[in-house]
Amino acid sequence: MLQLLKEEPQRARPSPAAAPQPDAEARPRPARAILCARCGHRVTTEAERLEVEGTHEHTFLNPAGIVYRIVCFREAPGCALAGGESSYWSWFPGFSWTIGVCEACGTHLGWGFRRAEEGFYGLIVDRLRDAPESSAAPPKT
Repeated sequence: MLQLLKEEPQRARPSPAAAPQPDAEARPRPARAILCARCGHRVTTEAERLEVEGTHEHTFLNPAGIVYRIVCFREAPGCALAGGESSYWSWFPGFSWTIGVCEACGTHLGWGFRRAEEGFYGLIVDRLRDAPESSAAPPKT
């Protein structure tokens, strides 16, 4: 580690044209898709993961006594918000929530949380699954 911090003597740098091109394995890969566990519809990606109140994952109890384990995302294009906003029993102070469902099959995936100009999605862990490595790229249209 300390060697990395030492200055190296100036060396001639190769021109960009002479630099070796990275192979496909070395190129950054797109973030893996996260899918609806029920129907396989693309909901979001790992790149959209977000920490809220210091953590990405939360466990909460709703007024009916149901425990939910959720993970937070900046965006979830495959999760449609349904119904009206409510601030009743919000798990995140100052945020209102709206139920979020899979836009393909209608399964309850979690909630969209909003406060003024900011917002995020809290999605239920056991209603999601990771896509296989080969489906990391966005679907073709």
